Amino acid sequence: MQKEKLRVIRKQKGYTQQQVADFIATDVSNYSRKESGDVRIVRDEWDKIARFLDVPFEDIYEEEEPLVVINNDHPVFNDRSSSAGVITNQNNYDNIPGAIIENLQNYIALLKEENTRLKQELKGLPKGGK
Repeated sequence: MQKEKLRVIRKQKGYTQQQVADFIATDVSNYSRKESGDVRIVRDEWDKIARFLDVPFEDIYEEEEPLVVINNDHPVFNDRSSSAGVITNQNNYDNIPGAIIENLQNYIALLKEENTRLKQELKGLPKGGK
């Protein structure tokens, strides 16, 4: 969900996405994804952005929509729901920077590609693996 309040106030104040990204110590493409709602903005980042824009937190904050990420048929929720069953103590993960999460997701994607390639390679081997 696009962070419309944040985008509007940032533009009203005359700041670029690059300036906000620099302040919260991320790259502009990651910040752009945060503002567009593709990447979650954690509480600490909301606080920093509000301080940078010199506005109350409430003026820019918009609730995150619960997302479901399907990975190997196991749903993982970011809505702090304990019923998800996959991550039971999700509060420990709130302070992980979005860039690290994005990097890990990219690494997982690479591993999946390698897995697929290796499976195809194994299919080409004669029975017994020799």
